Amino acid sequence: MAKATSGADMKTMENRKFAVILVRGEAKVPQQIKDTLALLTLHRKNHCVIVNDTPALRGMIAKVKDFVTWGEITAEVFKELLEKRGLPYGGRLQDRTKLYSYPYLTYGKKHFKSYFRLNPPRKGFGRKGIKIAFAAGGALGYRGEKINDLLLRMI
Repeated sequence: MAKATSGADMKTMENRKFAVILVRGEAKVPQQIKDTLALLTLHRKNHCVIVNDTPALRGMIAKVKDFVTWGEITAEVFKELLEKRGLPYGGRLQDRTKLYSYPYLTYGKKHFKSYFRLNPPRKGFGRKGIKIAFAAGGALGYRGEKINDLLLRMI
């Protein structure tokens, strides 16, 4: 039976941020996977999106796990990512009824888009390529804190 998460667990989950990077292209991919990648705003290879750790987003990441790599991003790498690759958010922050808030990242007093275009990583993704899981020496799947090393090589 599934364990219910408490309110305190939900707060710590929402404070954590994941960096999700699209590693493989969208050629010959089922439509459900393409739709999930579009909801995550991952449209091209080497694009990165920063998301909060929520159960819904974990489910979306689990669905596209064979095409992306992800892990927890640290504050230092997040700051460097925003300084070097951040695109300013020029749109509205809320709709006219103020019921819906558009997705953006806030750093200081500036607002940024939540996705980033990155370079291919220096020294590559891994010794076995982009079709093998990270645990087996490849590039796909959950990386944990090692996502920060990959992001620094891609900035």
